[in-house]
Amino acid sequence: MSVVAALSSWLAIAAGAVAPVVAPPAPPAAVPAPPPARAVAADEVAASPARRKAALVVVSGLPAPPHVGGVILFAGNVDAPRPPRTLVTTDQEGGTVKRFPDLPPFSSAAAMTSVAQALAAGRETGEALRREGVHIDFAPVLDSPDGPLGSRHFSKPAIAVAFGRGLVQGGAGACAKHFPGLGSTPESTDRARVRGIVRAFELKGFRQAIDAGLPCVMVGHAIYARFGERPASLEPRTYALLRRLGFEGVAITDALDPLGRADEARNAVLAMRAGADLVLIPNPGAAAEAIEALVPLARAGALDEAVARVLAWRRSFGLTRLP
Repeated sequence: MSVVAALSSWLAIAAGAVAPVVAPPAPPAAVPAPPPARAVAADEVAASPARRKAALVVVSGLPAPPHVGGVILFAGNVDAPRPPRTLVTTDQEGGTVKRFPDLPPFSSAAAMTSVAQALAAGRETGEALRREGVHIDFAPVLDSPDGPLGSRHFSKPAIAVAFGRGLVQGGAGACAKHFPGLGSTPESTDRARVRGIVRAFELKGFRQAIDAGLPCVMVGHAIYARFGERPASLEPRTYALLRRLGFEGVAITDALDPLGRADEARNAVLAMRAGADLVLIPNPGAAAEAIEALVPLARAGALDEAVARVLAWRRSFGLTRLP
């Protein structure tokens, strides 16, 4: 540009005839977003050998087989050595089901009468369990209060869900149980082979738990004609319904031992084929047998989605290395 042209341009700007051209600021350097947990988990799945995948979908009693995804604590072994880098679970409902007797909650589910009370109790329980190295509480019970579990039932779903929300706020994982609900059953599935009815109002409670973000649902063993002639925990239609309700978290079976000690490995395979993400097997010997039975499914890639969910959940507790 000539000196004359440059001077003319400057005079025009000074007179307000032309707006000065200001170069836009340079865009900030792009910061890559961290990959989603499920995406990271998928990479781990691809790199995991079949036996490791089979073990990752098993929650065992102590002393656990190598590389299991989780262990469960009972009243007699809360101080026992636990495998490193493994999810630690327990049942700390309050009342009659309380593996740590000196820890909260200090009232039964039935005695909690308000959302605020249950939320505070759940938060206190979650914090206490995390101090003890426990990651997951198999609570709250969401079966309707006309069921067979007595004081383990909350009077209203909203109160149960509040306890679960409190657990999560306290840093623990909450696991709503026993999908799709035991309210219509005459006895606990811990003691009998029982039949139930899938009831819309009971499902509504689980939907509330899902909407509240509870990360885990435990599937029960009652038999529902809507799903088939096997326990719900072994029926594909059970898990299909759970996913249709919007649940994207981890689905775990109730403990498989009431269905028969001799059948636990076979039932573990049935449950995983049906759609479970974790199988709960308190007997360590049975857990080892189940892992062996699950290896062919792992080799075929049939466990990959479940393993990805489990690994993503582990990462939420800072467990980034495999057990």
